[in-house]
Amino acid sequence: MSDKQIEIKNVTFSYGDGEEKRNVLENFSLDIERGSFTVILGHNGSGKSTVAKLMNGLYKPSGESGKVLVDGIDTRGSEHEIEIRRKVGMVFQNPDNQLVASVVEEDVAFGPENLGLKREEIRARVDEALKAVGMFEFRKSTPHHLSGGQKQRVAIAGVIVMRPECLILDEPTAMLDPKGRAEVMDIITRFNRENGMTVVLITHFMEEAEPADRVLLLNDGEIISDGKPKEIFSDIETLKKAGLDVPQTTELLFELKQNGMDIDTDAISVEETAARITAALHLEEK
Repeated sequence: MSDKQIEIKNVTFSYGDGEEKRNVLENFSLDIERGSFTVILGHNGSGKSTVAKLMNGLYKPSGESGKVLVDGIDTRGSEHEIEIRRKVGMVFQNPDNQLVASVVEEDVAFGPENLGLKREEIRARVDEALKAVGMFEFRKSTPHHLSGGQKQRVAIAGVIVMRPECLILDEPTAMLDPKGRAEVMDIITRFNRENGMTVVLITHFMEEAEPADRVLLLNDGEIISDGKPKEIFSDIETLKKAGLDVPQTTELLFELKQNGMDIDTDAISVEETAARITAALHLEEK
């Protein structure tokens, strides 16, 4: 089995027709390694959501050139759509768009029921998925009575109950408060670290990239930077070129270095930043 779970090869994708036609991606290529945690950052309109929807076959490449492969399967073939959706699950920005039933456990059971699984198997899968996202105790609740973070956790359960090998999340925390965002990020990270699930997270929240193995900066349909989180965040100029806000921790370290402090600028978290400043101050005292 190939280490590459998803391969995007020289893909062009367009919106509109005729004079209205606009290429969002042009000859775009990207490989996603099996078991990896990849974050794609970019401003609104950079093409990151288009890339996400290409990855599970919701969008097909425009024209005849280029292809998207999931475990070697071409997403253009309509006969493979169900298999691809089983392999690659997708969570969207607004959980209300993914909730289809009036009871939480019925909502999570919707996908397995459509697969024609036996009742016992469905029951086991639903319980397992709800426990995985910490929502088992709410299984009899009405979704619209839940908080935004709880709704998104149920939406994630509705995807992982299908047991995908890869989870793609398109701005899943954009509509959540800080507590809800933290809940969702904890779940995503755990699925990757403990279960080996391939995760692709599309976001504009810089701090959400901290636990990733790899971060891509997308700008106007092009990858302008590709590396580890610390490598990406230490390149202030490229971040600003991509129209992204520089993390406050990175900005602080950068400003201190610009003002003459001998300090490493590769920290992301508040804890790491504090440690860098403490170490630099101790050096100055000596």
